[in-house]
Amino acid sequence: MSKKVEWKEKKTSLGSAIIMSVVMAVVGWIVGINWSQIAREWGPYLGISDDNASSSMDWSALNEVYNKLASTYNGDVPTDEIIEGAKKGLVASLGDVYTVYMDKEEAADFYDDLHGNVGSGIGVEMGLRDGYVRVLRTLPDNPARKAGMLAGDIIYKVNDEEVYAMSADEISKKIRGEAGTEVKVSVVRDGEEKTFTMKRETINNVSAYVDYDGKTAIVTVTRFDDNTGTMVQGFANEFEKKGVKKVILDLRNNGGGYVSAARDLLSLWLDNEDILIQKSKHLKNETTTSASGKAILKDMKTVVLVNKSTASASEIVAGALQDYNKAKIVGETTYGKGVVQNLYELSGNTVLKVTTAEWYTPKDRSINKTGITPDIEVERSYEDINAMRDPQMDKAKSL
Repeated sequence: MSKKVEWKEKKTSLGSAIIMSVVMAVVGWIVGINWSQIAREWGPYLGISDDNASSSMDWSALNEVYNKLASTYNGDVPTDEIIEGAKKGLVASLGDVYTVYMDKEEAADFYDDLHGNVGSGIGVEMGLRDGYVRVLRTLPDNPARKAGMLAGDIIYKVNDEEVYAMSADEISKKIRGEAGTEVKVSVVRDGEEKTFTMKRETINNVSAYVDYDGKTAIVTVTRFDDNTGTMVQGFANEFEKKGVKKVILDLRNNGGGYVSAARDLLSLWLDNEDILIQKSKHLKNETTTSASGKAILKDMKTVVLVNKSTASASEIVAGALQDYNKAKIVGETTYGKGVVQNLYELSGNTVLKVTTAEWYTPKDRSINKTGITPDIEVERSYEDINAMRDPQMDKAKSL
């Protein structure tokens, strides 16, 4: 049986209310100015983390800009676009080219690229070199190579639209399209404009493949995705049957990918060895170790080819093999992207890619902005590439 509770109004004098208000205001002011210290000392008892306390910011200045726009701008003020722009601006203000906010479409494209799902295009890899987006390489049996595009070409126009000032990602989006449709790409080569009209095709873009030169297996890894380790392990399982005595691991123009895939690859040479040290300001430092019992190539003579576009996960592989004297590194000093990016999926299928740590080789050599210096330096120019000359490969074969 419920019991009825009699409620009586409690009266407070006006003077008491004023005094109480003043006291509460003073307490609020003291708490406010000392909030960071209070949160750190009492947070664990109040269920407040130090991260939450330190991330508190005053956004009034941003609101001031928005309110002024909303009341004065001679046109529409689209809230959604403003919010997206603010997110991008917030991230870009860090000045780190690897920390990026991606909207829904950009995130989908990013995951497609990471897994090699590039759709239909012309089969060309591009990157920023010497201030322009240039062709880094053309893929075998794809439209760009068949048409005559060459490494070193500056991408100038796509369908008569000037794109030379755009990023590689922006240009890629303009080149891609439905299979069977035509795209016109103009390049600048040796100061002259050349135009190629090509039909887009579904791109054959595996992450690894193997060729044989006598008793030498040449394993080319173009990126590190979910399948890379398994693919290369499959190649390695055939080496004994084919009488392979030497492996050339070609990591040139490999921009990286998953660290887990690099670990899978290194586990073919290194048995339960430290392969990577990760140091971070906010996350705990970690050491990554290769797998145990899979090092079927640990005694195989190995040469690794690298160049200025060898980056990220591929630098981890080259650095670890060099530290353990498992391979000779041939080519040019690598790009120097020794930083970790974590992917955080946000609302609306957007993604935040954040630099969270730096990478060091097993012997504690920094990779970031330094790169991996080859044991034997050999340059390969655009002229060499276009003339089908490969002095780096020639050197690797001679060792």
